[in-house]
Amino acid sequence: MIVPAESQSPTVVDYPDDDGNPMSDNTLQFQWIVTLQGGLDDVFRDNPDVFVAGNLLWYPVLGDNTTCVAPDALVAFGRPKGYRGSYQQWHENGVAPQVVFEVLSPSNGPSEMARKRLFYEQYGVEEFYIYDPDDIVLTGFIRSRTGALQGIPNVNGFTSPRLGIRFDMSGTELVIHRPDGGQFLTYLDQCARAAQEAERADQATRRATKEAKRVAKESQRAEAEAKRAADQAQRAEAEAKRAESEAKRAAEQTQRAEAEVKRAAEQTRLATQEAQRADELQRSLERLRAKMIAAGLDPDANDA
Repeated sequence: MIVPAESQSPTVVDYPDDDGNPMSDNTLQFQWIVTLQGGLDDVFRDNPDVFVAGNLLWYPVLGDNTTCVAPDALVAFGRPKGYRGSYQQWHENGVAPQVVFEVLSPSNGPSEMARKRLFYEQYGVEEFYIYDPDDIVLTGFIRSRTGALQGIPNVNGFTSPRLGIRFDMSGTELVIHRPDGGQFLTYLDQCARAAQEAERADQATRRATKEAKRVAKESQRAEAEAKRAADQAQRAEAEAKRAESEAKRAAEQTQRAEAEVKRAAEQTRLATQEAQRADELQRSLERLRAKMIAAGLDPDANDA
């Protein structure tokens, strides 16, 4: 149990940030430490209350600067992100890192891992994982109801209750799957992926710029077409008005022509009547002449 800071002795104790041991013994161990720390930090990058660190000294007891250990990677839930020279548990509301990782090197023997397991078990770690990158062996421990860190029977395919990450040992090396389906990557793989993402983003930007130019040209063409259509509509409207005016004039002319035809027909009818009357008069005169001749009268006598 951790005694609250206010009940401890006020004696000033120095808690070094460095235990004098190297972070790693070889490049493979260093690569996995960086991969684990970076991958875990990325999983919880949007959670301000999850602290992730690598090779950071953890002091669990106030006033005791000899009881400490530097996990290759640790995760503390309920603790804010930020700089720390060491993880001094009494300054962290008594919260112990819940998950720790160790990456084996030739100098890390079974006795050291057994000692660290007891340390983590004693000071509140809930999950403890050991990875041997040379022999590709992953060992896991999880806190039981009795408080002991018990071994996980089959770590292949196991999902960390705290982290939500899944361990895959089915291939030629350990693969760690993130909760979102992605994988933990080495620094070089991250750089390569970032470069690919940047290239894709650049290509997408170029495509978007090209598309924007095309859309702008289409918009200009559409605007020109709309203007031409408006002009044509105005011309069509003017033509329609002129056609309507012409039709009106033609109708008026037709009406006038019809009136003229009616007048001509009437005049023809009257002329025909006059002709008929003249003819009738001529026949009447002819009959009178015939009667006068028959009566012995000379119808032309008066003319002499």
